[in-house]
Amino acid sequence: MRILANIVALCALIAFTTQPLFAQSILRDAETEALLRDMAAPLVEASGLEPGNVDIVLVNDPAINAFVAGGQVVYLHSGLIDAADTANEVQGVIAHEIGHITGGHITRFDEGAKGATGVSILSLLIAVAAAAAGAGDAAMGAVMAGQRAALGKFLAFTRVQESSADAAGAQFLSDAGISGRGSLTFFGKLQNQEFRYGRSQDDEAGFSRTHPLSGDRIARLREVYTADPAWDTPDDPQLQARFMRIKAKLSGYLAEPNRTLSNFPESRTDVAAHYARAYAYHKDSRMDMALAEVDALLALDPEDPYFLELKGQVLLESGRAQEALPPLRKATELTNSQPLIASIFGHALIATEDESNLPEAENVLRAAVSRDRLNPFAWYQLGKTYAAQGDVPRAQLATAEQQVLNRDYGRALQSALSAEASLPEGTADWLRAQDITLQARAAMERIRDES
Repeated sequence: MRILANIVALCALIAFTTQPLFAQSILRDAETEALLRDMAAPLVEASGLEPGNVDIVLVNDPAINAFVAGGQVVYLHSGLIDAADTANEVQGVIAHEIGHITGGHITRFDEGAKGATGVSILSLLIAVAAAAAGAGDAAMGAVMAGQRAALGKFLAFTRVQESSADAAGAQFLSDAGISGRGSLTFFGKLQNQEFRYGRSQDDEAGFSRTHPLSGDRIARLREVYTADPAWDTPDDPQLQARFMRIKAKLSGYLAEPNRTLSNFPESRTDVAAHYARAYAYHKDSRMDMALAEVDALLALDPEDPYFLELKGQVLLESGRAQEALPPLRKATELTNSQPLIASIFGHALIATEDESNLPEAENVLRAAVSRDRLNPFAWYQLGKTYAAQGDVPRAQLATAEQQVLNRDYGRALQSALSAEASLPEGTADWLRAQDITLQARAAMERIRDES
């Protein structure tokens, strides 16, 4: 029976999982989100999906990867942005991922898993019979062979989906009038990665691939793209300029300061270099040098809201909250109260510790969360504003909003119950406290059932 137990344990160990790992953090930045939204907009329209219903989310992960995981959300790794040289390359990736959404590939995931499970169960039954007959080695061999067959069946299913998404993405690029040059270039980079890390192109070594081989994809898509009328369409120069800013900004924020300063030396005076160095100096607590780089940016364009946002952020995090208010107020006005920028402005108003600023902070933060309810930082700051003004029930409600977004369901439940007990019955805030109570309880029950 020990052999049988080992077989069952092995099957459990290598069973397929249907949920991606969300250990990475989400990177949120107003300028980056605006760029990704503008890059995706023509592709979303070409796909037939409702404009504004597809979100592009940036994940803090150095791997060169992108994925969809249910709903109409495309996740891009920061490593992909770093590896891409053009906005057009990233648009090729986004088009491919939208192909997964329109193809319903996430909802059809169980089809592939079901077929693989059938093969796996059959091998397990054979193994149980062999174990009962005393043939332990044969039993283990049956399980391993069966699991390999199951894995092959499942991965063949995913490779078909990837090829389908390739074709759909190519069509979306074409319909949007966007060249497929970037898509081919990016696949070439993936192929170079395969060669660099010694990944063979033969079928045996590619058995465990979830994607078709990059060389095969390039050959197949080259025929499609080069024949497309959009092939010779030049890249959008404004989109490319914005993309280079974002690459530099991301590098300055994520990379070690020494590496950033090496890649963007003082001899460079372009926008991207100033941006990267400003973040590097800020990260290295050299605030005066960070402010000098931001001032150089503002000298180029004093009305750029993202330059103003950065100046306000550096001042705020230098303990100079009062000085941060003018650039942050102006950035908020120029972006029509963009929620991420407005939440920093609200934070700065609170940080001045001037009670006369609290009503403005409340208005700014209420506007921010009304437009972006998935912003725990804004909810936290709004809770602080309510608490500072003595409005404890609404402070508890804002805290519950923040806690449920952070998946702290136990504390969210307690905060929501406390808010509900004190808020006027029947009001919008009272009803919202009830909603959070139900949401937190349902999430806690789901977690218990899964454990």
